Amino acid sequence: MNRVTPNRYTAVGRGPGPITPDGCPVELYELLPAQGEADVVHSAVPAGAAILELGAGTGRITRGLIEHGHDVVAVDESREMLARVTGARTVHASIEALSLDDRFDVVLLASYLVNEKDDDLRAAWLAACERHMAPGGCLILQRHTLTWFDQAQPYERVAGDLTLRLREVSRPTPDLLSVTMEYEHSGRKWTHSYTHRRMSDAEIAAELARAGLRVESYLTDNRDWVLARRR
Repeated sequence: MNRVTPNRYTAVGRGPGPITPDGCPVELYELLPAQGEADVVHSAVPAGAAILELGAGTGRITRGLIEHGHDVVAVDESREMLARVTGARTVHASIEALSLDDRFDVVLLASYLVNEKDDDLRAAWLAACERHMAPGGCLILQRHTLTWFDQAQPYERVAGDLTLRLREVSRPTPDLLSVTMEYEHSGRKWTHSYTHRRMSDAEIAAELARAGLRVESYLTDNRDWVLARRR
């Protein structure tokens, strides 16, 4: 059965199986391979650091963090996503409403969540990150590169049995990019339409400052991974 899920994020997902509030097809995310995200995080933090992963999904990054020896608490607002996570404590909650007693060496906000177009929602997420950091802890976030925003064009590529297509691209304003992604696997097809905000270095720094944080370093040459600490 194909499902269509509009939601407060203005994203829309279509296709077989459950669709999360932000439009992500759960059965698709089970198929997506990790792309070295856990390696980037592990290389930047102490061995065995306790990690709070926000928006963990099906555990695509979680698994790699556990393999690196980290204890992970995986948070997601989709019960269907969390049901696929193994090896980690899971918490069903929205990021903005999260209120745990524990504090963590590392809070992880990956999967380009910081590019959320809603300013208030993004600010609430960063506030949740800050309030769950242990003293001396850090936030690691992943953003879209400016090159991706400025040069995104339709494409098709194949990754194993999965075909990915960036099918539609539009720019409602200079700072917003709207896309529709299409995925095919074994006769199943999903689409995910969403809008993300372009976040420059200065804008990232300003957003973090409003949450009481500061940029300490960029973890990759293209500056898509950012490490922040309290000011």
